[in-house]
Amino acid sequence: MKIFATLFLASVGSASAFVTPISKSRCMPLQMSSEVNDKKSKSIPFVNRPAMLDGSMPGDVGFDPLGFSKTSTDLNNYREAEIKHARLAMLAAAGWPISELLDKKIASTFGLLPALDA
Repeated sequence: MKIFATLFLASVGSASAFVTPISKSRCMPLQMSSEVNDKKSKSIPFVNRPAMLDGSMPGDVGFDPLGFSKTSTDLNNYREAEIKHARLAMLAAAGWPISELLDKKIASTFGLLPALDA
């Protein structure tokens, strides 16, 4: 009986962790007017938003501080290049440790001397 009561009380106490606390905020957060928000970049708040970055693309927060994208074609080309480079970087990040672990086996397969495992 004591074990049942202990488990019950322990479960009641932990169940309150999933309840959203009710709190009343006493102050309103400061917000800029909508006109200023439309003109300013979300990524760098003190810089004006570039004309091509209007928020229509996913992840667009107006980050183009050097003004590379003058037209929508340029913007799409830079976007595709960024995705391509990110994928190559992910492959390199996975391939480098694997090649160092398997250097001796790969070199012996091709009849070469291992460069790392001398």
